Amino acid sequence: MAHVVNSGPAVDAPVAPGRLPLLGHVLQLWRQPIGFLESLREYGGVVRLDIGTWPVHVLTSPEHVHAVLVGQAQQFGRGRVFDRLRPMFGNGIVTTDGEFHRKQRRMIQPAFHRGHIAEYAEVMCRQAESMSASWTAGREVSMVNETRQYALSSVAEMIFSGDLSRPAVAEVHRSLPIVLEGMLVRAVMPKSLDRLPIGLNRRFDEAAARLRRIIDQVIAQYPAQEGAGERHDLLSLLLSSVDADTGARMSPEQVRDEVIAIMFAGTETSATTLAWIFHELGRHPGVEERLHAEVDAVVGPRSVQPSDLPKLTYTHHVFQEALRLHSPLLFTRRALAPLTLGGVAIPAGAEVAYSPYALHRDPALFRDPMAFDPDRWQEDAKDRPRDHRYVPFGAGQHKCIGDSFAVAEILTAVATVASRWRLTPAPGVTVREVPAGIPQPSELPMIPVARH
Repeated sequence: MAHVVNSGPAVDAPVAPGRLPLLGHVLQLWRQPIGFLESLREYGGVVRLDIGTWPVHVLTSPEHVHAVLVGQAQQFGRGRVFDRLRPMFGNGIVTTDGEFHRKQRRMIQPAFHRGHIAEYAEVMCRQAESMSASWTAGREVSMVNETRQYALSSVAEMIFSGDLSRPAVAEVHRSLPIVLEGMLVRAVMPKSLDRLPIGLNRRFDEAAARLRRIIDQVIAQYPAQEGAGERHDLLSLLLSSVDADTGARMSPEQVRDEVIAIMFAGTETSATTLAWIFHELGRHPGVEERLHAEVDAVVGPRSVQPSDLPKLTYTHHVFQEALRLHSPLLFTRRALAPLTLGGVAIPAGAEVAYSPYALHRDPALFRDPMAFDPDRWQEDAKDRPRDHRYVPFGAGQHKCIGDSFAVAEILTAVATVASRWRLTPAPGVTVREVPAGIPQPSELPMIPVARH
């Protein structure tokens, strides 16, 4: 019997216009993926598009997304995008599902406990100070590069410690950007094209193999390293974590898969969001002025401390608003049984997708959605966005396990930079969105101006 999310007769999903034989909607997705995904809301709450001959049911309603992620989550498994990322992430919690996913999440969760986040925040403070201190007043810097280096360094130091890990940290800096570059293409293109001897495939495969190999080497030697029992880095926590039901530890291969997943999540999302925050602050001097006033009041002339972060209320609203405007582009799930969603029949095995980016820019859900307005997040704002309409970290059993880490990582950098610098946009540069897991700035040169 079909599982029904809503009652009433079911119909087939309307098909997005412009479908071509054999190609489906590939040309629209290739030429204008962001605009095309945003346009789908005009055709209904569930809209079908075809990637080649692969049909995808795109959800444009937050109620449908909530049903899939939370209300009816047990009826959905990981989708094709996650399947295509398994060669990189292995069986980490990013790609797995069901009982295995729940067990892994339970074992990893303690590493993201509030106490450990405070320890990681000390690393973030040091890295943010290092980034900020490296700039020269009036000399242009690339914020795309700066924020990525900051996020990579913070995550690498959080995961590894000791001399043994230095080659791994160097390899992360070398290979992870290459992997990130190829991930969106690898996730949506047909599997048959993976073996084409083109530069993108070769660079992706070589970088992924190097990254997995170096982490395997570190894991093999880590327990024998001097002082191993006294470390509190994330790798040590994963190696010592125990399944509460069986008493078993994770295999070295499983630890490696989780480390790679955490590195990707802690780098890509944070670095891109951070770059967009500095871009938006540069475009909105009034917002920047209020943020600087808050940082001056909370932090003052000293360095940022982890205990400062909960007091940076307006800074957090700036972060939420930047993440709303610059959200992940696409996530997928797979229907495990036939069901009805919004009056539309979803066959068993069908791919279901949703775009946080498109949801967060829907004028039916957000007042003046293209405006950068941190005040919409105030507790007493009458049109404060409702939780299920704002899903940058997902929701339900697959919600990002490191969301608190990401918030700390970003607020630390923003406050550290704001205590010392104003960043002004470089003249004559038009910043465009480049499609990626989270659309990235095409370039973001900015000029530091000393505040004091």
